[in-house]
Amino acid sequence: EVQLQASGGGVVQEGGSLRLSCEVNGFPDVVYDVWAIGWFRQVPGKGREGLSCLSKSDGSRDYADSVKGRFSISTDNAKNTVYLQMNNLKPEDTGVYYCAADRRGTCALLDMFYDYWGRGTQVTVSS
Repeated sequence: EVQLQASGGGVVQEGGSLRLSCEVNGFPDVVYDVWAIGWFRQVPGKGREGLSCLSKSDGSRDYADSVKGRFSISTDNAKNTVYLQMNNLKPEDTGVYYCAADRRGTCALLDMFYDYWGRGTQVTVSS
């Protein structure tokens, strides 16, 4: 059973930083060489916004314009964990953050590409 566990959310003041983690378990070994992870944000009344993604199959990364230059995605292969480092946080970054996995390795900022989703972690940025 594939499981994703997102963690690291919390309350931070504007301008502060947080690092989110997404641990991925349950894929067959061969998939760990190719999967892609995406990070999404959702606020009440809106759909999930794609923020960043990383593909292990081709090393590609992508960022939404709203977070480019402030957020950075990385991976610790030994731990099957993907991180989202968030700097210079703004109140509009507040929301529930989700990580998602695509076993085919497609780095995309659209939620339709992802097969597996973890439970979200709340990020609140106060002004």
